[in-house]
Amino acid sequence: MYGCYRTEKMKFFLILDVIVVMILGIGNFLHSSLKTSGSANKSEDKGIFLPVVMYHSITENPQTEYQLSPEAFAEDIYYLYANGYETVTVQELFNYTEHKGTLPEKPILLTFDDGFYNNLSSALPILEEYDMQAVISLVGYYTDVTAEKDPHAENYSYLTWEDVEALQKSGRIEIGNHTYNLHSNQERAGCSIRYGEDENAYTQMLKADLEKFQNRMQEKTGLTTKIFAYPYGFVCRESIPVLKELGYICTLICREEGNYITENPECLYGLSRYNRNPEYSTEEFFSKVLQE
Repeated sequence: MYGCYRTEKMKFFLILDVIVVMILGIGNFLHSSLKTSGSANKSEDKGIFLPVVMYHSITENPQTEYQLSPEAFAEDIYYLYANGYETVTVQELFNYTEHKGTLPEKPILLTFDDGFYNNLSSALPILEEYDMQAVISLVGYYTDVTAEKDPHAENYSYLTWEDVEALQKSGRIEIGNHTYNLHSNQERAGCSIRYGEDENAYTQMLKADLEKFQNRMQEKTGLTTKIFAYPYGFVCRESIPVLKELGYICTLICREEGNYITENPECLYGLSRYNRNPEYSTEEFFSKVLQE
């Protein structure tokens, strides 16, 4: 059954609606004015947008999604340079979270995984040309054993400890830990805990591996690292207390999305990264990576 309204009654409700809308509008205006007249609301601020790129091998005639030609890498770095992006170090990011420094207007973090020799021979000269920096995360066993057996082949060799020293002396490279010898472990996903594995046993295993990397790096180069790259990006909650106990301030994973850096050091745990697949042109790749 439909009700019927008299004209006078309808006019009354229309006038009442207008008054309510006006009151709400004034309220919203005052609320907006109060928000914009003061300092920025940090609780609503997502932080500084930080894209992170993950490279691996820089080699001619790339055959996999983890290889990129030196020419394509040079195009990438020039593209960033021409568009006003500045590379940052993990230490600079950490300093910012500790209120001890600032970040550039358009920061970007470049990373390399596994520690291929061509990161030194091919990538470093291009970084130097455009005044840029990067993180290179080593698999300790590859540097300690594999590289020594077959050093300095452009397509497949890994960095030796002497190469690592050269990278460090360049002033452009931070070294990260990619585990000593868990990267290719067939018994678990990366360095993750296995199903049913005792948590204490896992903790001791991971700690031993990370400390072996640190000890060998300290012994061979005098360097230490506070950066950890998860093999294949596999993260488990049980690894986090171990990494924090050993002094790591930043961890790198493989989820492909952007990051936001806040004034809280916790934001550096689990930085997402875009793998640089050679299937895409420089412009195609960065049109995705650089978009918030």
